[in-house]
Amino acid sequence: MNSRQRRGVILLLLSVLCALGAFAGVLSVIDDVKSKVGPEVTAYELRSDVAPYTTLSAGQFKKIEMPERWLSENAVTDLAAIRGKIAVTTLKKGSLLQSDMIVDQPALQPGQQEVAIMVDAATGVAGKITPGSSVNVYATFEGARESDPDQSKIIVTNAQVLDVGEIKALEPDQDNRSQSPTDAVPITFALSTLDAQRITYAESFAKRVRLALVAPGGDTTVPDQDRTYELVTDK
Repeated sequence: MNSRQRRGVILLLLSVLCALGAFAGVLSVIDDVKSKVGPEVTAYELRSDVAPYTTLSAGQFKKIEMPERWLSENAVTDLAAIRGKIAVTTLKKGSLLQSDMIVDQPALQPGQQEVAIMVDAATGVAGKITPGSSVNVYATFEGARESDPDQSKIIVTNAQVLDVGEIKALEPDQDNRSQSPTDAVPITFALSTLDAQRITYAESFAKRVRLALVAPGGDTTVPDQDRTYELVTDK
């Protein structure tokens, strides 16, 4: 082997050694990153904004993988946790789902039943009534005879709202085709049997049904003499 060949072999060996050194360096960096990042776990990200008190479903979330050490202790890693839950506040698109963002849906108490009625979206709800709210239900009735005055009555006090549905366009009754379609919202209440009868009667026969939001901790008692209002008796 002449000197030129020896130099070629030496250069080849040096190249192999450099390649092995670089490979070892890459492995060292990867091991270092893994040791700092740690194992990955499942988390869930909001696909879009979710309004407060909205019932949660799996379709509202996107499954992602991320390092466990980057997740907060209250991060939700199993969508079974949202079963029977509602959003406690506005959930923003791209946010990671956490247990403090959700609460249990309001439940029925013994002796209560779920009753749903359609309420005018503009005048009856106005975007302020949400699941968990307490409301007084007002209904306006026409006089029994043409000479009788119209009356506004408080039908139910302190009704608990369980759910607020999507706005729907209601077609006018056949007897009043001149009236334009009305946007209405299905509202589900938890009520006693008697209050359920009162509220369904109001939905069927009242000219208008309105909901009045009751302040938390407020006095919801309404004396019997104050439950009916007529304009002609207002002094």
